[in-house]
Amino acid sequence: MSGLKLVVCIVHNRDKARMTDELVRAGFKFTLVGSTGGFLREGNTTLLIGSEDDDVPSLLKVIESNSQTREQIVGSPPVETAPAGVFVGQPIKAQVGGAVVFVMNVDEFHRF
Repeated sequence: MSGLKLVVCIVHNRDKARMTDELVRAGFKFTLVGSTGGFLREGNTTLLIGSEDDDVPSLLKVIESNSQTREQIVGSPPVETAPAGVFVGQPIKAQVGGAVVFVMNVDEFHRF
């Protein structure tokens, strides 16, 4: 008997539609939670995905193939996150998109 995992996947809102379409197509069920990134303060979506251990590799492939990073010119970063020596108000290049994924063991699961 395989164990259960909770996969927490954070993606940029621009990648959400493609990602969720492909997850549904691959048969994964998930819950969406709106979130905001700490550096650029842009909208993200956090997906909570329950998965059997054996299905995690195929789940990660779906996530990876639908969440590529890209470079974007952004306005000034928030003062507290600006690199030392950067004039606040100066546009900077930043990596956006991609996905951050956490895979955690699940000790118990209940559906009521």
